[in-house]
Amino acid sequence: MFENLTDKLQNVFKKLRGQGSLSEDQVNEALREIRLVLLEADVNFKVVKDFVNSVKEKAIGTDVLTGLNPAQQVVKIVNDQLVSLLGGENVKLKTAAKPPTVIMMAGLQGAGKTTHAAKLAYLLKKQGKKPLLVAGDVYRPAAIKQLRTLAEQVGVDAFDIGDKQDAVAVAKAAVNYSATRNYDYIIIDTAGRLQIDEKMMDELRRLRTSIDITEVLLVVDAMTGQEAVNVAKTFNEILDIDGVVMTKMDGDARGGAALSVKSVTGKPIKFIGTSEKVDGLEPFHPDRMASRILGMGDVLTLIEKAQATVDEKEAEDMERKLRENRFDLNDFLNQMRQMKKMGPLDQLIKLIPGMGNIKELTDAKIDTNEFKHVEAILCSMTKEERADPSILNASRRRRIAAGSGTDVSDVNRLMTQFYNMRKMIKMITGGLDDPKKRRKMPRMPRMPF
Repeated sequence: MFENLTDKLQNVFKKLRGQGSLSEDQVNEALREIRLVLLEADVNFKVVKDFVNSVKEKAIGTDVLTGLNPAQQVVKIVNDQLVSLLGGENVKLKTAAKPPTVIMMAGLQGAGKTTHAAKLAYLLKKQGKKPLLVAGDVYRPAAIKQLRTLAEQVGVDAFDIGDKQDAVAVAKAAVNYSATRNYDYIIIDTAGRLQIDEKMMDELRRLRTSIDITEVLLVVDAMTGQEAVNVAKTFNEILDIDGVVMTKMDGDARGGAALSVKSVTGKPIKFIGTSEKVDGLEPFHPDRMASRILGMGDVLTLIEKAQATVDEKEAEDMERKLRENRFDLNDFLNQMRQMKKMGPLDQLIKLIPGMGNIKELTDAKIDTNEFKHVEAILCSMTKEERADPSILNASRRRRIAAGSGTDVSDVNRLMTQFYNMRKMIKMITGGLDDPKKRRKMPRMPRMPF
């Protein structure tokens, strides 16, 4: 996400940090480079011009240029302006005074309306809400079947009255259907076209005026750059949208659409699509995104990912096991699976403050097959063997290697790494107050992934 933009901005700031003091000319040169970086990232020209002027106005000040560490102050000004450019603050969904809250998903064909309607339903369900997915796309072949399949995958209800029906009639029927079933949200999937046309817009206008819609979310593809911004601008002028769902953010290395849409339309990005999985939808936080863009990590999102995947009771049990030195291979397997749920390791590393600037880490290609090999070895063991690895004699190790499709040397290497890890944990938990033991602590063992 925004990889090219981050790398180029880091190069600009690296030059600034190398200076003990900054002159006005040096700031101007840095701003010129930032302007080029943003334009290369496909940010709207007027947005870039306003952004650079705002940064310049604040950076070319006596307090900045003559203060302590002026380079850091310039970076902070750029960060603050990026936060403002991205929308300032997280904007939540509106909620109807009386349930259900009705959300209409709009956008062009192929933007991902149907899949992101399901992702939104899944997100709301995780928050303890009861959503209903409504099949309002009555034109596209198999659209109703796709919505029903997705609803089943995320574990929510779906509603339709068949194809060849009017979308307005479907929406009205859905509202009536929900009246006695206590739904908190109704999410209406609508039809799209390959380009904006009068027929599509007329249907969306009729939908908006025929039922009490609380929120209109426009779904746009981040990978299309300024075209996504132009689509958002047109939809907003005709429909007065409430917010934007920006999809495929995980594949957008430039970031031009995300950085332009709020300034051009005046409407905030409310959600971003971060993967193809059902949980690949996140609320959009401008401050966190600005921090990621500048390579400063995003610790709050990292904490939220951990909280979403780690059971609190399991965490307490694990802490107790670590302190009592009872950490075994069953625990190792559980921890590895929980880490996998949080997302790709190379992406998690970038969320840790300071880690995103370490080239060796960010450039490292983490082989996910290694995870699979380790998991296969552990799963080829019996529960008793994982609980007491000391019983793993030569014949057992040969059986485990054969069952996991690996070599005995792979099994032996994993066991060596595990014992080194357990030894280190014992030293840490048992010797934190003893300086002599601290000096004898072993180095962190190299993990097999």
